[in-house]
Amino acid sequence: MRKITLFVAALLLAVVTSAQENWPKQIELTKEEAQLVQSNNDFAFRLFREARTDESQLLSPLSITYALGMLNNAAVGKTQQEINTVLGFGDAGAEAINRFCLKLLTEAAGLDKETRVAIANNIYVNSARGYLLKSAFKEQAKTYYNAEPETRDFFDGLTRDVINQWGSDHTEGMIKETLKEDEFDPMTICYLLNALYFKGVWTQQFNPANTQRTFFNNGKATADMMQIMDGEFQYAQNELYQSVIMPYGNGAYQMTVFLPRYGKTLDDVLAKLNGENWMSAGYSDYNLFLGFPRFETETDVNLKPIMSALGMPSAFIQSEAQFPNLCYWGDSEDNVKDDIYIALMKQVAKIKVNEEGSEAAAVTVIGITENAAAGYAEFIADRPFLYVISECSTGTIFFIGQYTGDGTTGVAEMESKRNAGNENYYNLNGQRLQGPPAKGLYIKDGRKVMRRQTPFRR
Repeated sequence: MRKITLFVAALLLAVVTSAQENWPKQIELTKEEAQLVQSNNDFAFRLFREARTDESQLLSPLSITYALGMLNNAAVGKTQQEINTVLGFGDAGAEAINRFCLKLLTEAAGLDKETRVAIANNIYVNSARGYLLKSAFKEQAKTYYNAEPETRDFFDGLTRDVINQWGSDHTEGMIKETLKEDEFDPMTICYLLNALYFKGVWTQQFNPANTQRTFFNNGKATADMMQIMDGEFQYAQNELYQSVIMPYGNGAYQMTVFLPRYGKTLDDVLAKLNGENWMSAGYSDYNLFLGFPRFETETDVNLKPIMSALGMPSAFIQSEAQFPNLCYWGDSEDNVKDDIYIALMKQVAKIKVNEEGSEAAAVTVIGITENAAAGYAEFIADRPFLYVISECSTGTIFFIGQYTGDGTTGVAEMESKRNAGNENYYNLNGQRLQGPPAKGLYIKDGRKVMRRQTPFRR
């Protein structure tokens, strides 16, 4: 009898232990951290209200928080304060963003063995520009964001492919092209990137046999409607919307859906939701008939006007941006760059929702460049071009033509002419050169010049 009792006790312990192992783990937050999460969620709703269009759309506010949080360690003054405020961290500052991002980076992936969460950050630095990241900035990027900056010559014709491959590798192939050909600029000082990947399996999966093609949006479209006939879900309703919580795996992650009442719109719902109240609708356990469409959405969003409108315009303005702690040139970190700004900020995101679960990914990229040197601009006519000869006072065109390259001047002859004379050549540290370098930036007769070994085509 005693053996049977011990066996039953051991069996119950095993069952309880197994159940506990599958219970959702939690990320423990201090009171201050909980407030920061609420504020950052408020940023999420403000971001979506500012960015949304009439089309299907997906954004990752967290991915933006990581990319901007990493860059914010290089910011000071008004620029840093604006970034802190927009992301919802206010007076808590850059250090609070760092700790928040590190906590999620180290703990989010281990909450549910059935849900895949991956966060990655990286920085690509342009060796052709002659700048180096400041050691303190590199240390913060490594410590808080697990980033390992890479140095590359952006004029090598391969860097855009390397960046795009990095985005693809860290999103399981969902985001194949982070930077389009016309978006990549080889004069950029550096690119900062965040990749966020999520794949979750529904706790209550849909039976594909029950999925039916049906009308959507009052007959304006059709959708493959997945169905659960009698499922147990957390559900809430009010005069504005119905809401259901659809958990993944062990419940550590979930999708919350807000469905406007007939006669109400998404604008009406979004106007009421913020970081504080979005989960306070009063959810209760319900047995539901759940119909939910199977869909895919992919978006490519220019974030510069959106983030500027949300309250951080100075980071994008050449004369106002303050990122002195990012990089330097020459042999001393005292040779700071105080005229750099965000020239590109965008996000590519994609989601797939089906009977099994959801897969979503986003890559946010920030491109940093500098003010052009006085009297300097890049114009390299290394592809066919059009030309016009006109009379200035009237604007009358006398001649118009094009040049496509006739091969009348050989490379050797051009190099000979280019190296002739007594021009003055200096590197960016002010040291005299015997002649122009094989490639890269140098100064000729007081002007900054970029030279490539092979023509670069955008």
